[in-house]
Amino acid sequence: MTACAIETAAKEEAVASTGFTITADGTYAARLAGTRDALFPERWTLDGPEPYAVPLPLDQPEERDAEVLPLADGRVLINRRAGERHTFSLLYPTGPGTGELALGAVEAAELTLLPPAPDGAYAYALAPGETSTAVWLVAGGAFGPERVADVPGRCSGGAWLDRTGRLLALDRQQPGGPVKTVAVDLALGGVVTPLLEITDESDDRLLLADADSGLLLIRSNAPGEGRDRLGWGVLGSLRPVRFPESLRLPDALVTPFAVQPGQILAPESCAVALRIDGAAGSWLGVWRPAGRRLHQLAPPPGWLAGSGTWSRDGVLRLPYATGEVPCGVVRMEAPEDGAGGGEAGGAAGGAETFGLPDANGVRSPGEGPATEPAQAEHAGGEPCEASGSPAVCKPVPLQQAPLTGRAARG
Repeated sequence: MTACAIETAAKEEAVASTGFTITADGTYAARLAGTRDALFPERWTLDGPEPYAVPLPLDQPEERDAEVLPLADGRVLINRRAGERHTFSLLYPTGPGTGELALGAVEAAELTLLPPAPDGAYAYALAPGETSTAVWLVAGGAFGPERVADVPGRCSGGAWLDRTGRLLALDRQQPGGPVKTVAVDLALGGVVTPLLEITDESDDRLLLADADSGLLLIRSNAPGEGRDRLGWGVLGSLRPVRFPESLRLPDALVTPFAVQPGQILAPESCAVALRIDGAAGSWLGVWRPAGRRLHQLAPPPGWLAGSGTWSRDGVLRLPYATGEVPCGVVRMEAPEDGAGGGEAGGAAGGAETFGLPDANGVRSPGEGPATEPAQAEHAGGEPCEASGSPAVCKPVPLQQAPLTGRAARG
């Protein structure tokens, strides 16, 4: 068998390791399980003493490009594509079989499901068009799929900025321009606000956001060097976006997938889980902004790479599936950042910073550790709107800090 054939077969056998999605509260997960042409949706229950999986097969196997997404009530949304028609259904176990509730369809050349909404009761999809991108509510509405916003430009990505499912961050590219992250207010019909603007020419993408602390994980080419760098900032912070040397691995791609929740006034103390992809495969990284050290760890065998959740007290839960254990979760505590210890992938503490003219605490790579204040950052955006609904703070471009008042969150 040739190397290409081996790689293709491996990808087919590993299809069950892709597309694993976890609800925002960590209660349920869903994936396409099976191999080759015998694919079926599978729901995992994660909030009990032991995880368990429930297969949700129907009369015929699913196509390889089907998408699944778990809801907070235990049902699984599936998006099936036939040409430019995307049909949505909710799947649920009914004794020995699988129940299916058809929700309707959307006509779109491209359409992808967005990450699970914070409340888990709704599901959204993104459909880029020629001049704008539609945001569709595809589950949770009263009358089937509903177009809830239309954003000028081509959008991708997707991250929720609050706990209510009102503020959605998207990476948008206008014709001929760079990629910039914007915030879309779904409660106001899709009002668009600039969110991430590090430099005028840079491509700035938001990879992950934590609604409790405001911690943002960003990928941008603002530092130059002809390649993207992974950086971090805090929504509405008085300080600039920083690009730590510890997150710079020359021969690997580092992608964050989970942030420790509950650190409301301490974004720098949040533990961040990262997927590291290199020539040797995929492995795990754990990092804190305050610690400035990247811990590279071996994941459990069968890890569903790029998936996992943190508990509030810093325990990382990693799902895995093997021939012997088809549904398992490994729990590990975040490693401590020892003072003065070396770090994998770069010198301790080094960082390039962008977004503010104030250079206090900034150093060039290779110098001594930067002096960073120990207190938590919690400066915020513009004043929150006063209404009978939960208060929502309007996000603002990080480039325009300093800002004031992020006291309340929706």
